[in-house]
Amino acid sequence: MTGVLATTVALTGCAGDKSDQSDTPAQPSSLDQQLLLPADYSGEGPGTLRSAVDLPIVDRRIVRVAEEAARITYDSTSGIDGSPQTVTGSVFEPLGEPPDGGWPVIVFGHGTVGIHSDCAPSLSPSLGGAADAIRALLSLGYILVVPDYQGLGTDTGYHPYLDASTEGYNMIDAARATRKLLPNASDKWVAFGVSQGGQASWAANELNATYSSPDLFLVGSVSVSPAADIAGLADLAWAGELTPQQSIAMVLILATLKIEHPELNLDDYRRGAAQENWALLSGCSSDSTDERLEVADALSPDDLRPVSQEATDLLRHYLIQMSGLPRSPASAPSLVLQGDQDQLIPVPWTDAAVQRACDMGADIASFVAVGRGHSDFDPTEALDWMQQRFRGDPPASTCAVEGGPSIRKVPQLTLPE
Repeated sequence: MTGVLATTVALTGCAGDKSDQSDTPAQPSSLDQQLLLPADYSGEGPGTLRSAVDLPIVDRRIVRVAEEAARITYDSTSGIDGSPQTVTGSVFEPLGEPPDGGWPVIVFGHGTVGIHSDCAPSLSPSLGGAADAIRALLSLGYILVVPDYQGLGTDTGYHPYLDASTEGYNMIDAARATRKLLPNASDKWVAFGVSQGGQASWAANELNATYSSPDLFLVGSVSVSPAADIAGLADLAWAGELTPQQSIAMVLILATLKIEHPELNLDDYRRGAAQENWALLSGCSSDSTDERLEVADALSPDDLRPVSQEATDLLRHYLIQMSGLPRSPASAPSLVLQGDQDQLIPVPWTDAAVQRACDMGADIASFVAVGRGHSDFDPTEALDWMQQRFRGDPPASTCAVEGGPSIRKVPQLTLPE
């Protein structure tokens, strides 16, 4: 069974990864013209399901293995100011009879797709490049939930890019809302994310203890190449040492910070080709991917260098506010995976975050794959770990293992079954 996932998974990573160029986003549809699916729309507050409609456009590979493919709107919470927010997402239920206790639920945190409303995975036939992964996991008997994150897929506000708390709340509330749509959903769920989504799943695990519903049980989180603590980007920008992938992420970060802090002078952080190509660099990941990478690769060290040490310190302050994980003890076991050739999130940053989590008493297993890059991981390792959590097996930790807390591993070739 794991061979199915190993040979078909294609997960969306962070800024700079290629997407399917044929993936043309669909335009948001008016809910007034769509038929709401049967569901529990009662209640108020976070996790309340506001609407659920059939996905207007979805990859045929998903349709063949899905009993239900829906676009949902639900209530969540801003991690910036605690205000109530409306968030969209996608929900998929597998075909067949559910097991005792219902279908186990995986809330999938997607990687960077952009910061504009129309970049949302739920408006994309391939779900922002995650269609293969969703199809594979559906075939294995999991409900898949893909929150768009606040500001993506709606016109009710902006997307607070890489704000860990917002993404964590959005993940938890997506699990809540799904239970109101799908009666066959289990009360057990896993938070699973890649890159930006890895940050989201990590944050969801920490926030779950005080935020989640008492009838919903998070059994673990998987964070692949997580943007756990990105404060180091400020120092790399000051030193003129951003990689092309980091440069694209920096543009998205700065564009978001300008919305949150209107007084911020963008020209203290951009000039030259970065300023001239700002619209291209800050666009949706599925648009002009090759051109964006070419521009990012050609940027000079000065194009995204802060104008002063003071400007660098301010940027670092904002980046710590956005990420800075861990912030509190995790509520469930966690798995962290990364490649030692990651050009976006340096391994030492993740190692340091894992060590802090260990110091807080987390049940965390962390592995670094030798020779692999950002979002390049063995999906069978993640799947096996999730299956163990759903079974209730005792978790293993690498915190006290010799060579830990993050263990280096040489990836094994996975052959299709």
